[in-house]
This record gives sequence, structure tokens and C-alpha cells, in this order.
Amino acid sequence: MNQIQQETSQEKELNKEEKPALLELRQIEKRFGDTRVLKGIDLTVEEGEFVTLLGSSGCGKTTTLRIIAGLEEPDRGQVLLEGVDMGGQGPEKRNVNTVFQNYALFPHMNVFQNIAYGLKIRKVDKEEIRRRVTEILALVQLEGFEKRMPSQMSGGQRQRVAIARALVNNPRVLLLDEPLGALDLQLRRQMQTELKRLQKKLGITFIYITHDQEEAINMSDKIVVIRDGLVEQAGTPSQIYDDPRTSYVARFVGSANILTGTALRVRGQEGILEHASGQAGFRTGARPVKEGETITVAVRGETIRIWPEKHQPQGLAGVITEKSFVGGMLRIAVALGDGTEVTVSRHGINFDYDAGQQVWLEWDPSAAVLVDREDGPGNVPGSGDRPGPVLADREDRR
Repeated sequence: MNQIQQETSQEKELNKEEKPALLELRQIEKRFGDTRVLKGIDLTVEEGEFVTLLGSSGCGKTTTLRIIAGLEEPDRGQVLLEGVDMGGQGPEKRNVNTVFQNYALFPHMNVFQNIAYGLKIRKVDKEEIRRRVTEILALVQLEGFEKRMPSQMSGGQRQRVAIARALVNNPRVLLLDEPLGALDLQLRRQMQTELKRLQKKLGITFIYITHDQEEAINMSDKIVVIRDGLVEQAGTPSQIYDDPRTSYVARFVGSANILTGTALRVRGQEGILEHASGQAGFRTGARPVKEGETITVAVRGETIRIWPEKHQPQGLAGVITEKSFVGGMLRIAVALGDGTEVTVSRHGINFDYDAGQQVWLEWDPSAAVLVDREDGPGNVPGSGDRPGPVLADREDRR
């Protein structure tokens, strides 16, 4: 590499490092009356990402989305779009569009008019409007529906129109507030695939709200778990599922079993959990653990093996209390000696053990991950958020 090429390469790396994130939220706080809805949300979204805000009703995810859109002003904190502070800038000043769960289509306008509405407001040339609406209709597979009225369309078709209306404006960020919530299960899954296809094809950044953990895992590049107005954990779907940082995330995403005991024989990133019902292996990840320390681990039901007798040095003794078939999986509830209930998941319905029978539960040490105990949101290393008081569960405003 000659000197000029080397300098050019260095300049590119420098520019790359200096380029701000597409969207950044810094310590966003919001109150509605006496209710503190957001307590210091920090979030970074890169260009082209599909980011899902995941959380239960009342956690603050819709309020966060409305603040990004400019529909609400935060009481404190900054919204930066490509490094520019959006404080005081209304929705029309932000290159951001929103798709709502109720579609928000104009009932007196046909499909073409609904999609073209934003372009007409911006006084785009008629021929350009026709070209862009025609292109977007093909993209959402609604060619030939131009003159159809919303009342003449199915829920899935109306949702496609709402998405097309948002995309036709070429937004830098598309916000989607539980857009599939009103659809039946089969259509919902179909639309999940369609949305992901659209996002990849267009390369537009999507920020998606849902309380459905499977939907989040299937669609997202990044999942941001929000709890009581704070970010509990952010990461890829595999990080959130396989390496939850707190017992809340472990339970909320995938319904993991949570066990508390004492750490024994910690060697490197593995150790032994001493529990009232026996001993079992766990992994620490990169987090320091001292022998004799009280710890909490999460273990997924599908990683647990169940036996009528002990098969390996470590195992937990319990009694089967219930069997049920849910979502294609057989779920076996086992009560441990301290009253903790553990759920074991298996494929198929054949299972020879009966309720009341004593069994042993075993798993590989890598299957049980160390998590923080339930000390409230915001106490997660690396989450970028500050601890705050627990907010009682409530529906998001608006």
C-alpha cells in the first residue's frame, strides 16, 4: 500500500469513527401527572437496524416511541437524529414516520389517496407521486388496489396500506407501534415475514414495539427490554435469550427457571450451585463470583434432563406435580425441596413418569447462566441506566 492509499484508508477509518449513530436517546425522562413513566432511557440505534422495544404493558415503550416521533416532548434528556438534537422539533421536522396498531387510515380516501396524502401535503409533483405510490404498492404486494376503500379490505391489507403510506415518504426511521396486534395468529406470522423482508430490501431503520417475545426474537437485529421506564437489557436476540443479565429478562423472554443457592468450586467461568435440593453446574460468563456467595441462575426448561434416578454427580431432586401439552411442547412441572417449581420442556407427548413421582433434574453447566436477582430495574451492569423506584404496572399513555 502506497502512502496516498494509506492516508486515504486512515481518513476513512477516522470518518467512520466520527460518524454519529442514526438515532440516540440520552437519559430520556417523562412524567404524566404524578406518574413517572420514563426514568432515564438510554438507547443507540444504528442505520439499517431492526430494533424492537420489548416489554409488558405500562413499561414505557410507547411513550419512548412517541418521543422519538416528536409526538411527545421529554421532560429531560435528548433525542439525537444523525447527531442533531431534535429538542423542540415537531414530527414534521423529523425524517421519521409512524405506523400505528389501528392503521389510522382516512376512511373517505381510497388506497392511492391514503398513500399519496403525505406527498401531496409536501407539494410533490403529481407524476412523482404517481410513480412513488405505484412503486410502493408493488413493494407491499397491493398492485391493483389503488381504488379500493379501506372498508373493503381485510385487516392485513389495511396494515399494508398503512405501512406503504409511511414508507412512500422515504423516512430515515420507521416507527411501528404494535402494528400486528389486531391480526389473527396466522396472518400475524405472515406479516412478520413481510415486514422483515421489506426492512431488509429497503435498508430503512425500523424501531418496532411489541410485548410478544417470539415476535421480537424472530424479527429483530437488536432487542431492547424495557421495564418500569428503564432499559433492563439490550442486545441481539441470542444475547437476550442465551445470556440474560437479570432474572426478569430470563423470565420475560423464554420463561426461564430461576434458582438461588450458594456458589461452590468456581473455576474459570464455571461453578457449582449448592441448592436445597442438590447441586448443579452453572456458568459465570465474564462476571466475577466468589465461593460461598449467594447467587441466582437462570436455566431454560428445554435444556433440563429429567430422570427417575441420579445419572451424574450433580442433580436436583424433586417431585412431579403436573404435566401439560402447550405449543407443541410437553411441559412437566417439578417441585423442589424448597418449594421452587421448575418447568421442564420436551418435544412430543410420550412421557412415562406420573404426578407424585420423585425425579432428578440435570443439565450441562453451560445451560445455567448467572443472573442478577430481582433488585428492581436499572441495576444491570452495562445497561447505561440508573436505578429508579418500581413503577406500578399501567397501560402506556396514548
